[in-house]
Amino acid sequence: MEELIKIKDLFVEYRVGGVVSNALNGLNLTINKGEALGLVGESGAGKTTTALSILQLLPQDVGFITNGDITYHGESVLTKTDKEMGDIRGAKISMVFQNPLTSLNPVFTVGEQIEMVLHRHNPKLNKNELKKRAGDLLEMVGIARYRLADYPHQFSGGMRQRVGIAAALACTPELLIADEPTTALDVTIQAQILELMKKLQHEISTSLVMITHNLGIISELCEKVAVMYAGQVIEYGTVKEVFTKTAHWYTYGLLNAMPKLSGERERLVSIPGSVVNSENLPSGCKFHPRCAHCTERCKTETPPLVNMSETHQVACWEARKA
Repeated sequence: MEELIKIKDLFVEYRVGGVVSNALNGLNLTINKGEALGLVGESGAGKTTTALSILQLLPQDVGFITNGDITYHGESVLTKTDKEMGDIRGAKISMVFQNPLTSLNPVFTVGEQIEMVLHRHNPKLNKNELKKRAGDLLEMVGIARYRLADYPHQFSGGMRQRVGIAAALACTPELLIADEPTTALDVTIQAQILELMKKLQHEISTSLVMITHNLGIISELCEKVAVMYAGQVIEYGTVKEVFTKTAHWYTYGLLNAMPKLSGERERLVSIPGSVVNSENLPSGCKFHPRCAHCTERCKTETPPLVNMSETHQVACWEARKA
């Protein structure tokens, strides 16, 4: 497959009030053209930071890339100017943000907000063409065209998220990043949004990065999955291999913590301990303080990603044998 985004040995720090948080710690990840990739992990694993780094949207004067590189079609995004990144955002790479209430501007109609995106990357479109295209986009996500004149507060949470998806897809981007787009929605609306994203991804052949802590969403939407912990990818592969031939004990813990819908009821197995403190990371494998299979080597040496198969990688000295 053609390589679209490549993240190599990426380190990101957040610096607030003299305190340094290590958000990404040597992240390596490839996103191919046309594929759907899931990023999964607990809160604080670095999933959103990864997305913001790709788009160069880390908080100014707070978030810093200290090492590594991110390339888009082989060109580093870290060396691009603000104008060059502005041309990429929305047109080539778009993002659907987590909270549909705060990602839309309350003082503009939804039509005006979609038209702004269209006009930014298609300045030759006249007012009528912009309105028609914005209406087409709303209908594409299941909202009636006449609602272009409505404001965000007049929509439900699920409808606002649909508007966000319409705006993100306005210029038919090569890559759509969805940052937990169903977190604030009820289960029925979640299912509708996921079905919509699945349909649109196939219709316009865009690449998709789905950021979530919900493994069920990953199995439904994605072909590949990257499991993150403490700012690193610790297991990567096809969804089938990672879920059925799980090699990392953290991934195994995540899967065991999911309730089963069939068979006998069993007590859920939780992962012991708490998420690692990014201000004071442990040495060696970052998961070792919570791992029942930890050895002395795990405490001192950081495991690299190694191949379990052609499409399955894991970073673990004591990898589980499926």
